[in-house]
Amino acid sequence: MFKKVIILFFSVCIAMPAISQEEVKTDSLRKDALNVYMDASDYLKQQIPYINYVRDRKVADLVIISTSQRSGSGGREYSLFLEGQGEFSGMIDTLVFSSSPDDTYEQIRSKRVKVLRMGLIRYVQKTPLADYINIAFTEPISSEVSTDKWNNWVFRASLSGFLNGQSSYKYLHAYGGLSASRVTEDWKIDIDTDYSYGLDQFEIDEEIIESITKSRSADVLIVRSINDHWSYGGRAGVSSSTYSNYDLKFSVMPGIEFDVFPYSESTRRQLRILYSAGYVYNNYTDTTMYNKTEEALLSHSLSAAFEIVQKWGEIDLSVSWSNYLRNFSENSLSVYGSISWRVAKGLRINLGGNYSFIHNQISLVKGGASSEEILLRRKELKTNYRYFANFGFSYTFGSIYNNVVNPRFGGGGGGGMVIIH
Repeated sequence: MFKKVIILFFSVCIAMPAISQEEVKTDSLRKDALNVYMDASDYLKQQIPYINYVRDRKVADLVIISTSQRSGSGGREYSLFLEGQGEFSGMIDTLVFSSSPDDTYEQIRSKRVKVLRMGLIRYVQKTPLADYINIAFTEPISSEVSTDKWNNWVFRASLSGFLNGQSSYKYLHAYGGLSASRVTEDWKIDIDTDYSYGLDQFEIDEEIIESITKSRSADVLIVRSINDHWSYGGRAGVSSSTYSNYDLKFSVMPGIEFDVFPYSESTRRQLRILYSAGYVYNNYTDTTMYNKTEEALLSHSLSAAFEIVQKWGEIDLSVSWSNYLRNFSENSLSVYGSISWRVAKGLRINLGGNYSFIHNQISLVKGGASSEEILLRRKELKTNYRYFANFGFSYTFGSIYNNVVNPRFGGGGGGGMVIIH
């Protein structure tokens, strides 16, 4: 028996491929690679394979936080915040790149990879893998700067629709919009127009019940920067809505805003306080519960918003209060909050919600709504509050390394495509 075991053992050893010097070298490089904690797509892992993508922030040499915000062109400005840990402590960088409105998914992720490769250089150069990094410049630099014939104005048009149904039900929704914007360091101008049409049709006992909702709106926002903390401006709008009983609603609301933190840090943290006051004119489709068919009002509002992005997660909080000056009891207060918290290794908790106290529904139709209108949500109903909440958690355990991409048969281990916003 022992002789048979010895023969089997040597047979297996002979059959096994020998570990090459190249494989030993590759394994050594992987162990020496920079440990990076970040949200990374499969594409990014394939394009930047010379770092370790780890799931535990505490063992990382480098933590990368990604944020984005809409830019004046209608695209997005992406920011990558790099912060070293351990022997890289004190090394902090911010990388920024922008996308245009017509950039494809492929173009956006290629830009992200290109920028990240350059940003990682000064960290990778402190590892043995630096010997295998080469830098090349492939395009000549023009000595001339072309002027912008559009003067920073960007225009956008959209049209979309949705239709579904069956033998006893049909649903149709159509939406269209036009917008123009101009964003510079000193000015922000946004002009938006929207139109929405919705149809619900039911057949019950050979009777057709139909619900139609329409809304139209046009808004103009103009903001002037004073400095890195203060700005002033205003918003004007005109709209109509069958749901909210407005045949015409017009408002002009100038305001002033203060950000405790500099606007230049807005992608990482904000604490904005905005006060607005102005004029509102309402022309109602049907007589309201206050026996009004039209009225002019003065209104003001105060809001505060706090946002912060850190290595442990993100927080977003806001409070908004408004009322009509003729009667302070006609007011509304809305509180919103969300948190995404990396509690511990592999454990992440997401919480969010909104609660509104409502005492300013001056457009409600006299006589209320019928059962049909209530069920089909054709009319706005009286309420003293409104709320929503969401929560969830996830826990991941096992190997801290997450470098390998394998798209075969889909499912776990790669194969999914995700756009990182």
